[in-house]
Amino acid sequence: MTKKLKNTALLATIIIVLNFVSQHFYKRFDLTSDKRFTLSNNTKNILSSINKSVYITVYLEGDFPSEFKRLQVETRQFLEELSAENSNIKIQFENPEDRREELIKKGMMPSQLTFQEEGKLSKAIIFPWAEINFEEKTNLVSLFPNAIAVSQDQQLEKAIENLDYSFSNAIHSILEKKNKKIAIIDGNGELQDIFQYSYLSEVAKKYKMAKFTLDSVATNAPQTLQDLTTFDLAIIAKPTEQFTENEKFVIDQFITNGGKTLWMIDNVQADQDSLYNGGKMLAYPRDLNLTDLLFSYGIRINNSLIKDLYSAKIPLATGNIGNQPQFQNFDWFFHPLVNGNPNHAITKNLIPIRLQFANQIDILKNNIKKTALLQSSILTKKVGTPTIIDLQSIAEKPQEIDYKDGNQLFAVLLEGNFNSGYKNRIKPFKTPLFRENSMNNKMIVIADGDIGKNQVLKGKPFDLARDKWTNQEFGNKDFLLNSIDYLLDDVGLMQLRNKTIKIAKLDQQKAHRDRAFWQFFNMILPLILLFAFGIVFNYLRRKRFG
Repeated sequence: MTKKLKNTALLATIIIVLNFVSQHFYKRFDLTSDKRFTLSNNTKNILSSINKSVYITVYLEGDFPSEFKRLQVETRQFLEELSAENSNIKIQFENPEDRREELIKKGMMPSQLTFQEEGKLSKAIIFPWAEINFEEKTNLVSLFPNAIAVSQDQQLEKAIENLDYSFSNAIHSILEKKNKKIAIIDGNGELQDIFQYSYLSEVAKKYKMAKFTLDSVATNAPQTLQDLTTFDLAIIAKPTEQFTENEKFVIDQFITNGGKTLWMIDNVQADQDSLYNGGKMLAYPRDLNLTDLLFSYGIRINNSLIKDLYSAKIPLATGNIGNQPQFQNFDWFFHPLVNGNPNHAITKNLIPIRLQFANQIDILKNNIKKTALLQSSILTKKVGTPTIIDLQSIAEKPQEIDYKDGNQLFAVLLEGNFNSGYKNRIKPFKTPLFRENSMNNKMIVIADGDIGKNQVLKGKPFDLARDKWTNQEFGNKDFLLNSIDYLLDDVGLMQLRNKTIKIAKLDQQKAHRDRAFWQFFNMILPLILLFAFGIVFNYLRRKRFG
């Protein structure tokens, strides 16, 4: 009896100790091979700064295809990791069925999914969105972003890969008390606001933006430079007028003082609207007086136009039925459809990007790290300028043998210590802000001024991610948003976009075909084995003890 009491007391003590330990020490173990539920140090640093409640509402609840429940499960498990790291993260899953109109007005557009059910194709509408609320701020998170994928299953995999970045970036953005400032450079014939509205309206949700004209350089260049250095990033979108030496010096010193830059440059005068109006146009080099400045940073934009057999389509009238013109979409080789670098955070998983009358970039040797972001296919042809471009040429059948100039570089990321273009040169004006070089700076140069130009429909800007005539989808908008985020990312969040997850997929057709076998294997066979075990066990028992 004494021994039993000792064992009971020992067991009770062990239980009490385990209970105490479990109350004060909490540990979750990630047993997945790709460590998908292991939070990065950047994410942990962001969560550690949260001292008030952050509410996350996920609209992945309700009746939708079984394979997309995987996205729901993965999202729930990831958010539970965030909540386990910081209890101020409050999670709620909500059925969007009764709030569809309200969610659409907030900008949460539904997705139409195609799935197999009992061997048949069916369709469903879901709202793959999450809403983050902190104090009076709100951020939306797309859980099913556009991505380059050969199938819907692969797109689902990309969506799960993107969970860490999407939520960490949104939480970081909503917690920031001081938003970064972006200057939209004006004064040299840059794109009008209405043609940049599509992507800039998204940028404005995260960063402060202001139009910054270089016209004041002519009257007070030092003060203009002083004002520009208060911004973190300058966007220079399709300038059409030559830069003066004073204006170039202002931009150069903005860079050497730590300012980031996003260049969208056309070195050739060629515009699709002009071509539509006349059927022909003269494409000729455009001298922006930027060659020496970009050369000092390590690149050169050429004056050749690139034709690519892998291209976007444009609509052309092919006749009339009654009084209505009939349109047909044709491949237009002056509009290359380019893929992004699959190994970089800016361009990973993006769908192809459409360029218009793009130029080629040459890389020069210096101490700057250069990363190719956008590149053509190998089936390209360089067209020297000046040249006449005729819309009628679209009817000519291309000869593949003529398109042998190989891959062409259209966008490049430059990182490092930039030397001033005015180092060891006479300065256009005196300023106490002069620096000979910058430390650990970044810039992106794109040899196409129209990459961020959205179309206009009935006087209103159209979505940059879609063509209003052909209904094709492009990755231009996501590329520019990612580029801006990368340039302004001081905590390394963009690297989370490089996370790779491999999900085991179920073969739906095979599962439907072998359904009877697996139902028998999982439900009937265990009962048969249990029944047989009972008979054998009773027989052996009688034989032994009878």
